[in-house]
Amino acid sequence: MITQHLQRFALTLAALVALALPALASAGEKDFGDYRVHWSVFPSTFLTPEVAKANNLQRSKGIGVVNISIMTDDEHGQIQPVSGQVEGQVANDIQQINFLAFRRIQEGDAVYFIAQYQYQSGELMTFNIKARPSGHGEDLAVRFAHSLFND
Repeated sequence: MITQHLQRFALTLAALVALALPALASAGEKDFGDYRVHWSVFPSTFLTPEVAKANNLQRSKGIGVVNISIMTDDEHGQIQPVSGQVEGQVANDIQQINFLAFRRIQEGDAVYFIAQYQYQSGELMTFNIKARPSGHGEDLAVRFAHSLFND
């Protein structure tokens, strides 16, 4: 049952981010040679109530979701997710900092890390994220900024 919910969450998340990127969400990646860190940010209201409930996520205006994944190429050049740890913080435009409580979610081969944070509509939020792939001795640091707007 949990697997079905996670599958729905992953599919819904991918579809919503793809549809909303131009208007309300943000996505990007940073290449570190052997690894790439991907991120997406979107309002929690993009989630259906069912998906939010199934994944214990709060769905409300003023609450955003940040999704991080660590990827690498396998021996055949195919992109593969990598397990590891993610930690980070988010700061608003007046440098008030909040730590992000990332949860690791694994569904089949997919591994990603989700955290929620509070924002004011239109406020520029700056994310400082450290991802560490399993078995890798160094943090992969990414910094990005985005403003979300209430729908």
